[in-house]
Amino acid sequence: MEHDIDLNIHYSAPQPIWDKIGLVYESMPYWAGYKDVPRWSGENVNLWASVEPSGIQIQGIMPEKVWNEWYCLLKKKLTEALGYEIGEPEEGYRFQYYD
Repeated sequence: MEHDIDLNIHYSAPQPIWDKIGLVYESMPYWAGYKDVPRWSGENVNLWASVEPSGIQIQGIMPEKVWNEWYCLLKKKLTEALGYEIGEPEEGYRFQYYD
């Protein structure tokens, strides 16, 4: 199944925030490294992340059952690492950093 979500992490966040995000990415199942952008891959898994004006975007394919667990884990780990609740801005999650 295809996925395309934005998270409430603004591109203007300071470097220490990006360092924490990188550690979370690397700790996630299916981590495949930085191949032009952060990537996760495996059987029927091909996800990547990018930084957009709308927030961090995660896009690609992953089976729905796997996605539900993976996405919940990602939000939990990012929330713990960054110290504020991470989610989709469209669902009311607010950005913490702006230009």
